[in-house]
Amino acid sequence: MKKKTLAIIFFFLCLMSLSTLKAADIKGKVILSPKGKPYTEGIVLLKPLEEEYFSETALDLEGNFIYSDLKPGKYIIKMDLYELTPFEEEIEIKDKTETLELNFTISLSLLDKTLIFITKASDFMWGYWMIALLLGTGILLTFLTRLIQVRRLILSLKMVLRGALGKDKSEKEEGDISPYAALMTALAATVGNGNIAGVATAIAVGGPGAPVWMWIAGFFGMATKYAEGFLGVRFRIKNVRGEMSGGPMYYARNGIKNEQLAKFMGMLFAVCGAVACLLGTGNMMQSNSMALVFNREFQIPFWISGLIITGIVGAVILGGIKRIGRVSERLVPTMIILYFGGAIVVILANITNLPAALTTIFTSAFSVKAIGGGMVGVTIKLVISQGIRRGLLSNESGLGSAGIAQSASKSKDPSRNGLIAMTGTFIDTMVVNTLTTLAIVITGSYLKTAAYGDPRALTSTALTADAFGSVIPYGGYIIALCSFLFGYSTLLGWCYYGEKCLEYIFGVRVIYPFRLAFIILLFIGSIIQGPHRYIVWYVGDVANAFMAFPNLLSLLLLAGLVGKVTTKYFYEKKREI
Repeated sequence: MKKKTLAIIFFFLCLMSLSTLKAADIKGKVILSPKGKPYTEGIVLLKPLEEEYFSETALDLEGNFIYSDLKPGKYIIKMDLYELTPFEEEIEIKDKTETLELNFTISLSLLDKTLIFITKASDFMWGYWMIALLLGTGILLTFLTRLIQVRRLILSLKMVLRGALGKDKSEKEEGDISPYAALMTALAATVGNGNIAGVATAIAVGGPGAPVWMWIAGFFGMATKYAEGFLGVRFRIKNVRGEMSGGPMYYARNGIKNEQLAKFMGMLFAVCGAVACLLGTGNMMQSNSMALVFNREFQIPFWISGLIITGIVGAVILGGIKRIGRVSERLVPTMIILYFGGAIVVILANITNLPAALTTIFTSAFSVKAIGGGMVGVTIKLVISQGIRRGLLSNESGLGSAGIAQSASKSKDPSRNGLIAMTGTFIDTMVVNTLTTLAIVITGSYLKTAAYGDPRALTSTALTADAFGSVIPYGGYIIALCSFLFGYSTLLGWCYYGEKCLEYIFGVRVIYPFRLAFIILLFIGSIIQGPHRYIVWYVGDVANAFMAFPNLLSLLLLAGLVGKVTTKYFYEKKREI
């Protein structure tokens, strides 16, 4: 009896196996036109027509892909190539024994090829080596300054408040603008569309866990920015027009003991900084985000937005650092309060979802599978990379920009300026970025991104606007206004940074030509949209990396000086600041 039972069970198992073997397959090949060669990059996505999420498969070295064990029915098949979609079709499997053979011929435009090249360059520049350098520098400075971002945070915030209330004692000291105005100029450049669009882009590409790595980088980045502000004032000079000039090019040139290395590092930063200011973070990337959100919310053509942005930015930057400082003192607090209020309303309206949102954020930072399996093409390496690179884009700790801004302040006390500079990263990353992250995740808008295979593929300012709009009537208008204010303020600060980099190389005669070039590229950045808008973002990533590299090496070489003076100033002597 037992033998007969086992035989029957075995028979049915065999039948089930045979039915499985008869499940339908898709075999395909991707060919690049006009060369007719197999194309091996990117991934092929497939989903049943009525379902929400895609599954994925990679192309082999011959451009082939395969999907097995499929049920009869209609499917959507498409290719994802660095945010491009070279093909997308609806197909039908009619029989479970069918093997559907598909051949896709794709063609790539010059802009497509540029996007692919820039994306690869960005991925290389933001590999583990750059992440290690960025975090390693911050960790070392945290140790040498004895955890200054924790032990002196309250003091630094008190100093900022004192400046805001007009009670700063350093107004009569040598310099161009007050330390508070210098911070507002730095915050004007820092609190920009990196907080609205940058955080959203990190989530859209790397999932909701990417902001955790922003916070980690931001914590250690506070020590890095302290060092930048400290060194910017300590090694600044007065130029031929009587204005203060400082920043990484000056503290590398005048602080590093090896003469040849000092000259090389100073020049390298100046060149990379000028390129980043013209093509990256502080120019085209900002105008691109501003034009995108105005087109989405108000249907304003990109070129019209570009003309408006160009005109109002030019009206201020042609007046130099003093005019920039005056505008920033009034603009920055207003725009932060406006954005803060909108984000708090969104979070409070979904407060019951807060525990689940925090769980999603932290679990997806360390385990892609913990999210629930809905993410497409996302790895932990991508999560970390997106978090770190967008964090740097947002808070600028490691770029050296804070040293340029603080060097213009009326102060003779480098340690004091270091503290003021440090608050910029705290406000930017720990406050503003956190609000953006919670708003996007707590409302569920993060599920509408390419990382989750959603065909809407929301990203940049459009993703943040979706989160605000889900709670606040016309919430997208708030994002449009904040994007404009954030981007406008960033453009003011970064134009100043760029002219100081070029002044180091060519002298003051280059300042006005640079401002004109800055304005022209501002317009160009606003009209590059669609999938190719990522060219602007990834060019910014690459430029940021080139800018950060010489600055971080200079900080490592001067870290001993920073630690020694800071320890003596804050911990061995009691001072009234």
